[in-house]
Amino acid sequence: MPISARAFVLVFAAFCLAQAATAQTRSGTANAKSAATAQTDEPPAMSVTEWLQRMHTGARQRNYVGTFVVSAPGGDLSSARIWHVRDGEHQIERIEALSGPPRSTFRRNRNVMTFLPEAKVVKVEKRENLDLFPNLPDKPDSSIGDFYDVRAIGKDRVAGFDADVVQLVPHDGLRFGYRIWSERRSGLVVKLQTVDSDSRVVEQSAFSELQLDAPVKAQALAQMMSNTSGYRVEKLELERSSAQDEGWTLRTPVAGFKPRSFFRRPVAGDDGGGKSKQDAATVQWTFSDGLASVSLFIERYDPARSPRDGVLTIGATNAIRRRLPEPASDWWLTAVGEVPQQTLNAFAQSLARTR
Repeated sequence: MPISARAFVLVFAAFCLAQAATAQTRSGTANAKSAATAQTDEPPAMSVTEWLQRMHTGARQRNYVGTFVVSAPGGDLSSARIWHVRDGEHQIERIEALSGPPRSTFRRNRNVMTFLPEAKVVKVEKRENLDLFPNLPDKPDSSIGDFYDVRAIGKDRVAGFDADVVQLVPHDGLRFGYRIWSERRSGLVVKLQTVDSDSRVVEQSAFSELQLDAPVKAQALAQMMSNTSGYRVEKLELERSSAQDEGWTLRTPVAGFKPRSFFRRPVAGDDGGGKSKQDAATVQWTFSDGLASVSLFIERYDPARSPRDGVLTIGATNAIRRRLPEPASDWWLTAVGEVPQQTLNAFAQSLARTR
C-alpha cells in the first residue's frame, strides 16, 4: 500500500486493518488452543497453498458485515466496522474506523477513497495491495510451501460461526507464524493470531460480530463513495517505476521475499534546495513472501527534516529508520513490515545504490 514514510505511524495507528479479545499471556494462548482442539473433528487435509487459496477466495466471494478488532498484548490497537459486497466481478467495501480519528474508507476493486471528516478532505488513490489476508496474488505462488508448513489444530467457534483452525509455521526466523481461524463453509478468515518464534501472540485480529451473506447493496455503498460534497478531493498520484530505473538494488535477496511493486511519489515542483523532482521524490519498494510484506521507503536525507535513527513496534508491525551508509549516505530509509525486526535489518543491510 504506497503511503508516505513520514505518515506511516499516523496511518497505521488510525487504520490498522492489515489484520475479540487479545491473548494476554502464554496461558491464555494455551487455553485458546485447548478450546480449539476440544472438538474431535479435524480440518480437512490440504497443503499450505490450498488453505491460503481457500481463505483468499473466501475474503472476496461473500457479502458480509462485521466489527473487526485488532489487538496486541498491551491492549486494542484499532477497531472498525466493515461492509463488504461482491457485485458480479466487482467488489466494494466500506470500512468505518471505530477508534482513533474519524475515518471512512471505501474501496471499489483497486480504487480507494478515504474520507477524513474532521479535515473535510477525501484522499483518492489506486492500491495494488487490497489489505486482505492472506496477501496473495490472484494465482498464489507455490513457493509459499518452501517457507511455511501448515498444521491442523482443530475446530472452534468465532463470532458465532464454526471455524477450522490451522497454524502456519515458518521455516526460519525471517517471518512470523500465524494461527488462523477460517469460517468452515466459506473459508473467510474470522480470526488471526500472529505469533513469534517463542509462540507468543504479538497481534490478534478478529471479528467480534459478523453477519455472513448480509443484505448489503452495492449501489448504496457506491453512492456513498461518490458523494464528495463539502470535501476537498486530494488525488494521491503514484508513478510506477523500477528499482533499476531509480538506481537501487539488493546485494543479497532476503529469502522468500519477492519484489511486488515499485512506486515513486512525485513532488509538485523543485524542493527549493536545487534537487530535481526525481531526487526529491520518495520511492516505495514492496516485497512479499505471499503472507508477510515489507516496504522500503527511500528519500533524500535532509538533516533538517529527517528524524533520528530508530525502531518502532506496533503489534506485529515493525519499522526501522536510518540514514544509509556510504556511498549512499545522501539517502534516508524507512523499512516497514509485519515481520521480525531482523528481517528489516536484512533488507537495510542489503540495500545498495547503483549510481
